[in-house]
Amino acid sequence: MMLRTFALLAGLLVAATPAAAHDYKLGTLEIAHPWSRATPKGARVAGGYLKITNRGTVSDRLVGGSLAAAGRFEIHEMRMNNGVMQMRALPTGVEIRPGATLELKPGSFHLMFMDLKQPFEQGKPVKGTLSFEKAGTIEIEYTVEPIGGPPAPAGGHRH
Repeated sequence: MMLRTFALLAGLLVAATPAAAHDYKLGTLEIAHPWSRATPKGARVAGGYLKITNRGTVSDRLVGGSLAAAGRFEIHEMRMNNGVMQMRALPTGVEIRPGATLELKPGSFHLMFMDLKQPFEQGKPVKGTLSFEKAGTIEIEYTVEPIGGPPAPAGGHRH
């Protein structure tokens, strides 16, 4: 009886792992672990992060999305320019080549959620969509990590 109970509990824990619960597929695109950081009360912006892998034979492009908890959704890039970290919006989105993985992460390509309607709270997922040029639109949920969240790379900034 004890062994059966242990096996049942172990199975439930494996089924509830964040990676398994927060991966999505849209056509030949695989979207892995969308996440954001908790925000302090009064914050107006937050960042969104995830990985997109193109298992297909043609390029696709992340062109936009939405977030129920934000007034605006933009795709951004951060890069060093003459020793200065700069951030810019990418109004035409970002390409995901065949066989490639695009990682949206702090200090690099990322999503910007602006005009937040309420703070993001750790452990309370936020719902949104991602829109692709060819694959279409998919509904996803972003896991909300602690305010500190995974660290930004050297020279990066936090939202």
